[in-house]
Amino acid sequence: MSTSLAPRTPVTREDILEAAARIFRRKGYHAASMQDIARAVHLQKASLYHHVSSKQEILVALLDQALDLLIDQMQGVLAMEASPEEKLRQAVLGYTKVLAEHRDLAAVLLLEFRFLDPDVRERHVQRRDAYERLWRELIEEGQRAGVFHAEDPSLAAKALLGMINWLVMWYRPSGPLTPEEIGDYFARVALRSLVRTDCLPPEMAVDD
Repeated sequence: MSTSLAPRTPVTREDILEAAARIFRRKGYHAASMQDIARAVHLQKASLYHHVSSKQEILVALLDQALDLLIDQMQGVLAMEASPEEKLRQAVLGYTKVLAEHRDLAAVLLLEFRFLDPDVRERHVQRRDAYERLWRELIEEGQRAGVFHAEDPSLAAKALLGMINWLVMWYRPSGPLTPEEIGDYFARVALRSLVRTDCLPPEMAVDD
């Protein structure tokens, strides 16, 4: 009796982007090659070009994917019917979760964007700044409510994002802390930094 091999599942653009993010994170954008990506998805290099035109196109697509994910998450937080303190907590938890669960994509967003060609870099920077503005809007909301005491909402937003961004450098799924535990710790730091002392809930009070 003759046997036939099961047909191989067609490679999708999503497969290619996922593999590319993994390779970019491991090797860096410049050191990675289209051959590396083709090999990772079991394609001939020539066949890869039927899906994407260049390594630069892949980088742009990954950065767009990452920002789409983050902007959607943050807009959802801002739309919540909740106190500014709870929104801040959810924003920090959500951002931490995204970075931890999408480690390859997060590393590309935070480390490889500098390799964008000039003709597309400005668009990316505008979208990245728009995401940061959502954090500033949240902090300003807390100021208007008399809950947050940040003197400079823009600088406060940069400080919070900078704290969480380093997650991509040290977090390991096999480590002692879960994304939820890390996010909870970051949220406590954020709340203690921004919320007026008399507005902190008892469980957030700094121990003597």
